[in-house]
Amino acid sequence: MDQTRRLFLGSAALGASVMATGAKALEHDHGNPGDGGFGRQAVSLPPGAKVAYHDPQDVGAMPDFRFSLDGNRPKVTSGGWAKEATVHQFPISKGIAGVHMFLEPGASRELHWHAIAAEWAYVIDGRCQTVVLDPSGASEINNYEPGDLWYFPKGHGHSIQTIGDKPCHFILSFDNGAFSEHGTFSITDWIDVTPKDMLALDFGLPKDAFDAFPKGEAYIQAGPVVPVSDALDAPWPKESTHKFRLLKDPRAVREFEGGTFRLATVDEWPIQKTMSGGVMTIKPGQMRKLHWNVNANEWHYYLKGKGQVALFGSGGRGKVAEFKPGDVAYIPMGFGHAIKNIGDEDLEIVQTWDNGKFEEIDLDTWIKSSPRYLLSNNFAGVPGDTITKLKQA
Repeated sequence: MDQTRRLFLGSAALGASVMATGAKALEHDHGNPGDGGFGRQAVSLPPGAKVAYHDPQDVGAMPDFRFSLDGNRPKVTSGGWAKEATVHQFPISKGIAGVHMFLEPGASRELHWHAIAAEWAYVIDGRCQTVVLDPSGASEINNYEPGDLWYFPKGHGHSIQTIGDKPCHFILSFDNGAFSEHGTFSITDWIDVTPKDMLALDFGLPKDAFDAFPKGEAYIQAGPVVPVSDALDAPWPKESTHKFRLLKDPRAVREFEGGTFRLATVDEWPIQKTMSGGVMTIKPGQMRKLHWNVNANEWHYYLKGKGQVALFGSGGRGKVAEFKPGDVAYIPMGFGHAIKNIGDEDLEIVQTWDNGKFEEIDLDTWIKSSPRYLLSNNFAGVPGDTITKLKQA
């Protein structure tokens, strides 16, 4: 264990100890009803406790914010599988749900739509093609490689087809924690439950033609391999395309000390109005510093390496958890947090936010911009040279 990690873990342990002993040392920090006066007749009170008392009745317990998505049960049909993490399995994840989907060569995720959520995707490996239809009747067909993103607004019909002779798998993120990938509006399911005379009238076919259709939802359907050369793109004829080349588009680059960050927001990708997302890589022993998200919940899927997240939930609450490939994390909007690489290889994380505008504030930036006398007052008893180093860090 390197010194940086010992300091990080030591700080977390110290914080937990302070929270535990502080609550016991202080019974309360309240005066009597009416102390301090009323209206314009406000008056000083004798000095109170040096630190505030956090009443357990005022703040809820710090929730678990780690879940093993890939340790969850997969839904398996003829052409592949999907695992999900929704608010039902992962209670803290109220704003965002996630899925890991795997399609065999030739397989397709059938035509479907989502009534309550938009879909954001990051392709991990393999190639695939999507077809999407919007309410105007316009459609777009796009081919994807590893590192590409797609985004489908809520209610837009779409499908996913593997192309080439290699499986394709990807991470899906949805802007509603209650959304289940296992309960989508699928075309085979719809046809199966609709009276045949209505189908015949709609499509101009005899009723018995529908006897050959699947008896239930195909979901991910096996099929013959589609050569890449046969899967031709038909891109959207306007700027607001459903596809973004995250790892190849220079607009996505946002470097930081200790690693790299590739991010697409609504500013770089106009159709993505309700979500932002990208991939962060953190070098061994380095970390994404203490910060919080101003306007969105944050969701992680761990692709590679070993990570540690320290979460601050206000009211004296803090929790530290470790993450490995296949795990997901959920950071509620406004909760302070940091992400550290505690392994010996790069830490790779797919991250999404349920807002098209990406906004965050770093703790060290806030400290640097604050007057020295304010910091000395806030951190009473801290030596002056330490305050100086805080502002220079």
